Amino acid sequence: MTNTLTFPVPSAAGSLDHYIQAVNRFPLLTPEQETRLARRFRSDNDLDAAGQLVLSHLRVVVAIARGYLGYGLPHADLIQEGNIGLMKAVKRFDPERGVRLVSFAIHWIKAEIHEFILRNWRLVRIATTKAQRKLFFNLRSMKPGLEPLTRDEIRNVADVLRVKPEEVAEMETRLAGQEIALEPVGDDDDTYAPIAYLADPTDEPSKVLEDEESARLRRTGLASALAELDPRSRRIIEARWLREENAATLHDLAAEFKVSAERIRQIEAKAMQRMRDRIGTY
Repeated sequence: MTNTLTFPVPSAAGSLDHYIQAVNRFPLLTPEQETRLARRFRSDNDLDAAGQLVLSHLRVVVAIARGYLGYGLPHADLIQEGNIGLMKAVKRFDPERGVRLVSFAIHWIKAEIHEFILRNWRLVRIATTKAQRKLFFNLRSMKPGLEPLTRDEIRNVADVLRVKPEEVAEMETRLAGQEIALEPVGDDDDTYAPIAYLADPTDEPSKVLEDEESARLRRTGLASALAELDPRSRRIIEARWLREENAATLHDLAAEFKVSAERIRQIEAKAMQRMRDRIGTY
């Protein structure tokens, strides 16, 4: 019997926020579901299976595209180009290699976005904010010549202007007003190419998805652990540890249950241990 997942298809109409909300509601695939769908697509050319693989990873494209917003290009256009890369990744994905699709797709998504940025490089305005205009004029006067800044020179300018080195490198590239190589050309390690600052390395989609799944499991585990406690133990844990402010003291709860503070401490310790054991299974 074949298990078929149901995915709501995002509407073509509406705002970008609505689109992002829609793709974030798509269920994440388990490794088994992902492998089964990929095999169906490769062996039977099942386009429905391919579509489910694409839809379940659209949130990854949104996360990656967010790291390229500093170039004045519309977020929607970046997402559209990233979706093309995702579809190329699904087409080439081999489920027998033991690698998750998200890890494989990152390269293809970024490659399409990089190509889009470089195609539109001259359409990006040099300075669009007050801070950028200030950096623009100061950088022109501080450059020692027409040659590209070295890594050390970029750091020195950044220190003087109190900005990030990545901002100096980006503005210098905009000032050049010409297409440049995405990666360094030759063996000169001192040149600063766009690949060094195009994307935010702290916003890797695999890490984002991992954090979201970990948080979901912790919430599920906490709810399950609390449900297994007796009413008195649950009341003590909630009053002592789950309030954002005005947490109850041992003496407060001792007065409420008409027992000693030491007894409350013992109940709390036992309940906490039971919860740790339960949450550990998640």
